[in-house]
Amino acid sequence: MKKGVLYLIPVTLSENVSAKSFTPYLIETINAIDTYIVENEKTARKSLKEAGIRIPQSDLTIHDYGKHKRNDSMVPYFKELMTGKDVGFMSEAGCPGIADPGAEIVSEAHKRGIKVVPLVGPSSILLALMASGFNGQSFTFHGYLPIDKAERVKRIKELEQLSEKHKQTQLFIETPFRNNHLFEDILKNTSAQTQLCVACNITGEDEFIKSMSIGQWRQERIDLHKKPTIFLIYR
Repeated sequence: MKKGVLYLIPVTLSENVSAKSFTPYLIETINAIDTYIVENEKTARKSLKEAGIRIPQSDLTIHDYGKHKRNDSMVPYFKELMTGKDVGFMSEAGCPGIADPGAEIVSEAHKRGIKVVPLVGPSSILLALMASGFNGQSFTFHGYLPIDKAERVKRIKELEQLSEKHKQTQLFIETPFRNNHLFEDILKNTSAQTQLCVACNITGEDEFIKSMSIGQWRQERIDLHKKPTIFLIYR
């Protein structure tokens, strides 16, 4: 029996920006499938509506892949795919599997011989790197830094050293309500010559992206509280 295709469907990074975030092919795709694996059903339905889905929401089959379900059996998620039906996978924001859950689903799809098709859409990591002016040939994304302050400071210093040694851009993020604490720790524990890019609310109406030396940042104060932000260090 022919198997279905797993489409990896990006989600907007901000509200009301679907027109500049999605391709016509993505809109065509979501209107050709009615089954989805999602990180959060409520936000997935909202995202599909904003993207321009014409299929009635009541006709959609949604498999919840939330954080409390990820240790469960994979079998239910692949029932439709294994019988030849195409399925979409969506995380909360940006591209599935990139700084978001999804790698396990994609890995399982490959094991089952299911074709995986990634759709073009916004990735905050790549957009931030593009806009930073830092090295785009060599870069590393580290995800979240340690919550413990001492460990976080140690990690910031390590990333600065890695950047200087390899001439490599270092990218990382923080839970939005801890952004200001991380920002202050970066300013206090890196060299004045090190470059820092702060990319906040990418694609949104209040998008803020700025690259300066740490010395210059120490003269400027910004409020990043509860605003999705990517931090990039380059030395």
